[in-house]
Amino acid sequence: MKIPNRIQPLVDDGLVDDVISRLMSGKEADVYVVRCGDDIRCAKVYKEAAKRSFKQAVVYQEGRKVRNSRSARAMEKGSKYGRKQHEEVWQNTEVDALFKLAAAGVRVPQPYVCLDGVLLMELITDEDGNVAPRLNDVALSQEQALIDHSKVIRYVVRMLCAGLIHGDLSEFNVLVDQQGPVIIDLPQVVDAAANNQAKAMLERDVNNMRNYYGMYAPELLKTAYAKEMWALFEDGKLTPESELSGLFEEQGGVINIDSVLHEIESAQEEALARQARLKAEQQDDY
Repeated sequence: MKIPNRIQPLVDDGLVDDVISRLMSGKEADVYVVRCGDDIRCAKVYKEAAKRSFKQAVVYQEGRKVRNSRSARAMEKGSKYGRKQHEEVWQNTEVDALFKLAAAGVRVPQPYVCLDGVLLMELITDEDGNVAPRLNDVALSQEQALIDHSKVIRYVVRMLCAGLIHGDLSEFNVLVDQQGPVIIDLPQVVDAAANNQAKAMLERDVNNMRNYYGMYAPELLKTAYAKEMWALFEDGKLTPESELSGLFEEQGGVINIDSVLHEIESAQEEALARQARLKAEQQDDY
């Protein structure tokens, strides 16, 4: 196929030899299957802020650190330079997270390089070498659902121990290969210690996974892994190998109305997003 303009610099630099096909068009990026020498990889081309449909970016960026003070001031002022820096931070966040999470034992695509808003990374494939399906396209047995859910919970725990929360985890952001689930799409990843909505986002992520796998293994619907792991995290007792029970007893206290309302709004937005994704899936030509 014709080489997209945004990927041309990688071709010019010898990082990409050919663009095989467009894999998908998402809310924050377009993804292409590319050939790099003897390897088949994927190139994630980030969309400009004005063209992204991903909303509430400010909520996700809360707590992110910017090393350069000039850049930080420009981002706060919203100048042209500041907007450019916002874009670079948004893109580099995923690259940094992928390296960090891979080192922490979380199954994510291996990143290689990010150049001019194009992330070159591993293409996740099935046992036949075809592009691995997303979780929402996979039918599971009850036994497999329990096994894969346990793996995802382990990955979420390791992410949290690394100080990160996915922030948009659902059956649409998990691929499935012969070894099980692989977590993808991390530009909105949240700083667990510095973001005021971290707890709510963790609960949404974990509960999305619980509800999906629970369609195949209904016993999962009674679990409360998010509350359990957050309580351990707050107490400094969560480790990458913590054994969770899925049980959690709520402690009495004052209810935070703002937090409850935020969770309700988030749930409503996620439901609408799922409907939109499903519609897009039906229309998209891979």
